[in-house]
Amino acid sequence: MFTVFSINFSFAQNVTGLVTDASGTPIAGVNVVEKGTTNGVVTDFDGKYSIAVDGNATLVFSYVGSNTQEIAVNNRTTINVTLEDGVSLDEVVLVGSRSPKRTSVDTAVAIDVIDVSEVTTQVGKVEINELLQYAAPSFNANKQSGSDGADHIDPASLRGLGPDQTLVLINGKRRHQSSLINIFGTRGRGNTGTDLNAIPASAIKRIEILRDGASAQYGSDAIAGVINIVLKDNVDEFSGSVNYGFYSTNADVDTSAFGEYGAWNTDGYRLDTERDGNAIGKDKNFDGGSVKVTANYGFKIGEKGGYANFTTEYLSKNKTLRPAFDFRKGFGEAAIDGFNFFGNMAIPVSDKTEVYAFGGRNYRDTDAYAFTRNGGERVVESIYPDGFTPRITSNIIDNSISAGVRTETGSGWKVDISNTWGKNFFHYYIKGTLNASLEDVSPTDFDAGGHSLSQNTVNLDFSKYYDNVLSGMNLAFGAEYRTENFIIFAGEEGSYGTYTEDGLLITDPSTQTQAEDDFGNPRPGGSQGFPGYSPANEVDRSRSNLSLYADAEFDLSEKFLLSAAARFENFSDFGSTLNGKLAARLKASDNVNIRGSLSTGFRAPSLAQIYYNLKFTNFVGGQALESLLSPNNSPVTASFGIGPLKEEKAFNAALGFTAKFGQFTATIDGYYIAVKDRIVLTGNFDAPQIPNVEAAQFFANGADTKTTGLDVILSWKTNIGEDSSFGATFLGNFNDMKIDKVLNGSLDEQTFFGERDKAFLLASAPDSKLSLNLNYNKNWFDAGLTFTRFSEVQLLDFQMFEDPADYGGFNQQIIAATDTYEAKMVTDLNLGFRLSENLKLNAGSNNLFNVYPDQQDDWTEGGGYWDSVQMGFGGAYYYLKMNYKF
Repeated sequence: MFTVFSINFSFAQNVTGLVTDASGTPIAGVNVVEKGTTNGVVTDFDGKYSIAVDGNATLVFSYVGSNTQEIAVNNRTTINVTLEDGVSLDEVVLVGSRSPKRTSVDTAVAIDVIDVSEVTTQVGKVEINELLQYAAPSFNANKQSGSDGADHIDPASLRGLGPDQTLVLINGKRRHQSSLINIFGTRGRGNTGTDLNAIPASAIKRIEILRDGASAQYGSDAIAGVINIVLKDNVDEFSGSVNYGFYSTNADVDTSAFGEYGAWNTDGYRLDTERDGNAIGKDKNFDGGSVKVTANYGFKIGEKGGYANFTTEYLSKNKTLRPAFDFRKGFGEAAIDGFNFFGNMAIPVSDKTEVYAFGGRNYRDTDAYAFTRNGGERVVESIYPDGFTPRITSNIIDNSISAGVRTETGSGWKVDISNTWGKNFFHYYIKGTLNASLEDVSPTDFDAGGHSLSQNTVNLDFSKYYDNVLSGMNLAFGAEYRTENFIIFAGEEGSYGTYTEDGLLITDPSTQTQAEDDFGNPRPGGSQGFPGYSPANEVDRSRSNLSLYADAEFDLSEKFLLSAAARFENFSDFGSTLNGKLAARLKASDNVNIRGSLSTGFRAPSLAQIYYNLKFTNFVGGQALESLLSPNNSPVTASFGIGPLKEEKAFNAALGFTAKFGQFTATIDGYYIAVKDRIVLTGNFDAPQIPNVEAAQFFANGADTKTTGLDVILSWKTNIGEDSSFGATFLGNFNDMKIDKVLNGSLDEQTFFGERDKAFLLASAPDSKLSLNLNYNKNWFDAGLTFTRFSEVQLLDFQMFEDPADYGGFNQQIIAATDTYEAKMVTDLNLGFRLSENLKLNAGSNNLFNVYPDQQDDWTEGGGYWDSVQMGFGGAYYYLKMNYKF
């Protein structure tokens, strides 16, 4: 991978200071960089900075809308700076270019730079996915409900592609993915992805989002782009926050529209209370209360610029409950209790060599409601006389550590050797449930087993910048060796077993008969809500990958930049691939750049997509359906005509421009992404030949897609009087995905990947997301107002599983099954009050006017009055946040 820092380690002192504008108002977010390196920091919300540099160094101060200043240190320890209005500039970025000279505007590809340390003091978002959803134009994430593990780990993506088609890095090193694979009606259905919420926001200095195909630069998974998370490295400062917030339960719904199905909600969304103690009465106006406490501290190591920075975060969030139908009395967001710890350190061992390490641990205890069991053979009346709503709870542990050595040779080559290890562990516990085949003696909670994914990556990277070749040239090459291991481990016997009426585990269905209810219906086995993994489901599979890359950037003149990259990858389980990229940037004038790129990409099928398997209960229109998800390498899968998985292949093209005119900046980038052999989760195949299974599903290379779109970012800032400033930023993403071909072969298309499955894929992102951010700052007070418009989304509900004849034909069935979620505007308001030099209070609301998606009928996927669409279904969220710094 690429070298993250290019630092000259001859540091002798720490320089601190204050950066203000012409009126004396402190400026947050100013880039302070040691000239000729990428050693840099950003001023905090008080305009203060601290940076370790050599006494003979020169500091470069730059900020959007201001003239750059270069100031020689001259062995001083305090340097205060006043920035005058001028041409806008951007900071040096670490992703998208391996050149140490490149800023986000100067690169040949589109890059967002989000200063998280500043943003987190101004908004009430408690998780990274929520923050990026409203801060990056083409980033999309959704809260889910009734989607098993996806209720606990939010799928997130760029440009409407899959969560596993975006590569995530931390400090430039590859981050491991989650072991969870989304199998229900979620965004990212059939995909795995990286759990961004496992990384504490308070540990992050900034996030760089490369919105361009980058497989040739960074490897598999980078079809849609790359998210690089840069951790904090500040020292001699203790900072953090205490945040409290809650949701309004005042959902504007019409419960009379659905007759008996809506009656359950007319008394205030009351839950069954057997054994879970989570009743909600009609007098409850708020729910989803959350508390988040963060702390960050950094200190120096040695006298040559070494540092160690540590972050802890605690989050406790209650469930939300929203209107739903009788078969889903627990529709809402999951409860979370979590603790995060992250560290980032570097220790110079000589003038040009340092040892570094970073990583952390995330623990989450989550709790979500499954579909309700109202009666029948799945309910044991002696335990739950009125039915029950099972709870799917989980323990999620995410560990990671990266360590390495960076050095510079006498000839100027920078060398980076590192090892990065990470593991995601996901363990299910099902509560408030039963195993119906055990009848009266059934326990009401089970250890249901789980899964894990571990990854170890070794990198060796070389790079060198040549000042005297052309107008500048950067060469880089390296190698990467990665191993992955995917495990499914079984739960306790009662979580997966089916029993006879005598309580014996059925091991031979031909000679043993399962327990029946009073009407002669066989009682299903396994824990209701989520059946446990059995020994037959257990998996322990590994693979390795070796890759070699080279890239170069040539400043052919002061105006024209050309970059090229190539990468060879060889996977032990499916073979090799070679990908390339060309990109260019032309300075059309002093204020305008034109840029574009062409690249090929790929994504290897994940181990989870190849080997995941489970027998589960799928609810279709409120009716339980016993389903089997068969592993791709199984003879059962082959018998249905589904072949071995192969890699997804992509072609990316982009063209755009950047402009800087005084206090106004603009970036507009169009893109085209063609993906062949996309891996999807098929529809339900009838499976009468499989005992106790009504339907079977598979992972398959099921579709070719083409995506075209446009990203727009417009920004303007001005001073008002002597002590105030005003800024406005417009973010826009226009995205159009088409399914070019369904790769069903001789199989029936509607069964293999029908109209309903297509709709889920196409709804991964809205056709447009438009956001206007307005910010005002005046000494002790600041205010932020954001308007975000999500365009119309259409999904096809469970009516697609009915007989088309009941609707007068297939086309009429599609019309009846179409759930249209019209465009909605969400308004966020944040007010900030500086109470003292060390304390700042924020108060505000996300979704201030309590806007909900359009109400649907009782055929929805999640069983609620809405499905999981981009704007969310939680309603208004109100918060108070105290930020502190000492």
